[in-house]
Amino acid sequence: MDPVTLVVGALAAGALQGTGEAATSAVKDAYQALKSAVAARFAGRPSGQAVLREHEQDPEVYAEPLAEQVREAGVDRDPRIVELAQTLMALLQEQGAGSAKYQVRLDGAKGVQVGDGNTQTNTFE
Repeated sequence: MDPVTLVVGALAAGALQGTGEAATSAVKDAYQALKSAVAARFAGRPSGQAVLREHEQDPEVYAEPLAEQVREAGVDRDPRIVELAQTLMALLQEQGAGSAKYQVRLDGAKGVQVGDGNTQTNTFE
């Protein structure tokens, strides 16, 4: 994964998963460290600071504008920031590995749904 995608993706994942009650303190700390480091690189760049704030509220919409700001400010070339992004992604992956809502095996199953609020119609002939 290229550094721009890594940093923007880690910030998005952190905004979505790293601020809730289910997030571990390690994830929250890693997200804050990454966000603070990126914000520091955007010092004196009001457009970068604004996009970073907006991205935290709506990561999907502001992913590309943030990627542009990351490139322009050279955030993707800062090894410390890239390492912070990698650390956050690893922590989020660890957190998600054991916390899946559904863990099922459906070997050879037919007509099965997994999830909440599903509607299924089966027709047998």
